[in-house]
Formats: sequence, C-alpha cells, structure tokens
Amino acid sequence: MQQLSDLQPAIVWKYFHEVTQVPRPSKKEGKMIQYLETFAGIHKLTVKKDSAGNILISKSASSGFEQRPTVILQSHIDMVCEKNSNVTHNFENDPIKTVIDGEWIHAEGTTLGADNGIGVAAQLAILASDDIAHGPLECLFTVDEETGLTGANSLAKDFMTGKILLNLDSEDEGEIFIGCAGGKGTLAEFRFSRIPAPAQTLFVRVAISGLRGGHSGGDIHKGLGNANKILARFLYSLKSECTMVLSGIEGGNLHNAIAREASAVIGVPVEFKERLRVLLNCFSADIENELRYVDPDVRMTMESVETPSSCFSSSFTERLIDALTACPHGVVGMSHTIDNLVETSTNLASVKMKGKTALVVGTSQRSSIESAKNAIADHVAATFRLAGASVTHSEGYPGWAPNPDSHILKIARETYRELFHKEPEVKAIHAGLECGLFLEKYPYLDMISFGPTLRDVHSPNERLEIATVDLWWRHLLEILKNVTD
Repeated sequence: MQQLSDLQPAIVWKYFHEVTQVPRPSKKEGKMIQYLETFAGIHKLTVKKDSAGNILISKSASSGFEQRPTVILQSHIDMVCEKNSNVTHNFENDPIKTVIDGEWIHAEGTTLGADNGIGVAAQLAILASDDIAHGPLECLFTVDEETGLTGANSLAKDFMTGKILLNLDSEDEGEIFIGCAGGKGTLAEFRFSRIPAPAQTLFVRVAISGLRGGHSGGDIHKGLGNANKILARFLYSLKSECTMVLSGIEGGNLHNAIAREASAVIGVPVEFKERLRVLLNCFSADIENELRYVDPDVRMTMESVETPSSCFSSSFTERLIDALTACPHGVVGMSHTIDNLVETSTNLASVKMKGKTALVVGTSQRSSIESAKNAIADHVAATFRLAGASVTHSEGYPGWAPNPDSHILKIARETYRELFHKEPEVKAIHAGLECGLFLEKYPYLDMISFGPTLRDVHSPNERLEIATVDLWWRHLLEILKNVTD
C-alpha cells in the first residue's frame, strides 16, 4: 500500500504526515505549539511565541541572498474537526488517519486537516532544508483561524519585521489570490417553556444525513444541501398538515461549515402515522431530485422513539420553525467588479439545544463589501428577533482589498509563467483569510495567497490533490529565489 513517504516532494509529505499526527483543534492547539517549539530547537532556529499562542520561527538567508528582503510565510495551525456520525474519533487526542485514494489524499471519516496543514508542512520543509535559495525568512504559524481568526486578530504590531507575506491557505493550484471577503457571525438565542408530552401521540426522530457539507465561503455558490434548511422545510410543511409537537432539534456544527446532518424529535397524532410516512417519502423524493447533481447521497430517515417527558410549547414550535424557514442561506449577491466571485452570502450553520429551556441558532455572513456584510447580518438578526430571539453579533473580521499592482504578485505571475508556460489566474476569494487582519496591523504588507488543490474542506470529504502539491511547492521555491525589493 502506498504511503505518504512514497510521494514527492518527499520533505513536504514527511512534514505533512507529522502534522496529521498532532491533534490541533481550534482553540486547543497546545500540542502543535509544543511541536513547533521543539522543531525550532532541533534545527537551532530562533522562535518566539506571543500571548495568543502564535509562533514565529526565523531563518537566516541562504548564501548569496543576505541582501534580499525578508519574506513572511504564513499558515494557520488549527483545523476544522468534523467527522461522520458513525466514526469514533477524538480530535483532541487521536491522529488523523490518511488514505491515498488514486490522485487524492483524504482521511478515514474525518476532516483531513490539509486546510491548513499542507501550508504548515511547506513552511517546516523550507525551515528544515539547507539547499533552498531564499532571503531572510519569518515563518508565522497562527492559532484559531477557523473559529474566529483570533490568532491573527491578537497579533502584535511588532511581532514580524517582513514587508512581503505569502499566505499558504488557498485551495486551487494555478490560482493566485489577492483579496478575500470579510465576515461576522450572528447568534440567535431562544428561551422557551416546555409542556408535558400529549397523550395519544406518536413520537419519531426525523434525520437528514449524507450531505457533502463544505466550506461556507468557498463552497457556498455550489448549491449544496443544508441539513438545517431541509429539516426546517419539512417541519414547516408538516405543521400545516396536522397538530404537531416538537421535543428537540439539532443540526450542523461549525459556523464556517455548511450543515451536513440535522434531526428533530417530533410528535403527531397516532392516527396520522401512515400519512406521516407518505409525506416523508414524497418530501424525500423531492429533495433527492433537487439535489441529485450536487448532493446525490442525501438521505431522510424516520424512526420511532420513546415518548419524551416534555415538548416545546406550541407557540415556540411555531415561531422556531417559521424563523428557520425564513432565515436566508446561500449566495445573496455576486460581485459587480470580479467575474464569478460571490460578493455576499450567509450560512445557517447550526441549531443546538442549550440546556432544557434554551436553543441557539448559529449563522455566519461574508462579503467583500463591508456595508453589504452588515446588511445581511442585520437581515438575519431581524428574522430571529421577529420570532422572539435575542441576537448578538461577533466582532467580525475585515476583508482584504485586491491590489492588482502588487510587486509580489508580479513576481508570482512571472515565475509561474516561466515554470509552467501558462498564465496563472489572479482572483479574489469569497472565503475568509487572515490577510485582512494582517493589513490592519501591518498596513505596508504586500501579500498574495496560493496553495495546492483541496476540495470539500470543512467536511469529512476533504481531500488534497497529490500532483498539485509538487506544482505549488516548485512555484513557492521559485518565488523565494526571485524576491527582490
């Protein structure tokens, strides 16, 4: 069986394997931080850590490149921790189990963590090598990118000295990114009362599963199924057919992932049992037909459960279902300045019980225009306030405005053209990157973002295209060799 150690470039895959063996959930990156500090000690490199846990490892220029400008290489060390419901995996302690599957690498039923583990691996490979031409280097490893970019937000203004930054957190080889969307989160909390479960009621659990999920920025334009929206749609149609009660509801997980699974415990009159099955089958067929080209494995199931001790009140059930149905999800607007770029979007990310009398709905909004980002966040907030929820917004993070006259962009384009005899695509991305926050602290930075090809990140289907790692690596080394003031 082929192993990561059999792949080229060998040094990058060596360190990618090591990265996958170190647990590194967002906000719990201590083991990865220790790994980096130990790595720096072994290779006799200067290392420093800030109060947030960000790590900066510095390396002197190779011979003959001492007068070149300092380049910052940057990636984040945390990973999205998602797994299939039938998989047992403890992301705080267990290593990722990688699988080579033809031209791709994925994990066994969990996220792979190539976002952004492959960027970390490339930095480590350069730091450990003695045969790569480069000027002075600063390798920045940030924490907690995936759940709020708090590492980048906490970065001190004197932590780095370089004026050129290469962000290694993009997901399409052959594409160079020079801008990204800003984002914020909107959280709605409902308080409610419970009533005794009514007699002569059949209780079942309705579940949505099999969806691909994906990145709420990079994949939002694909029309993928959102389990929370599908479930809300079914409940909305059901409540118009019978006197329905709702005992519990859960769906989705992370704010930056499209919900893959959701379920609800519902009660209907006993005599409605057969009609319920017919309605579910018809609805399921409709959903399968709608999503057959983008989410062909979607499944809706129903199973009987024991009668719960209590249910939501009828008024709260009505308000909740209406709010989840009305809450927007998906692309809100396309860019008028960059072709095929999503300008504004929103994600109905999660629905979670909070104790016995509270329920929290998590959403996230993105836009390359600050005012549009705030407008869609207000839209979502108004939807839930009308339903009686209290609403809070996260502080959010800024976008990164494109600079088509960037000097490092010119170098990246020229070196790509010389290496591969074709033009790279220069784009902005709808996903959030840390670059906007870096610019707030270091407004003089000249930046690009690029990486190998990944697909279905933030989901257990996350995979990394093997051949593109070598192409990206060669391009990265050529940029470092050709950086000038």
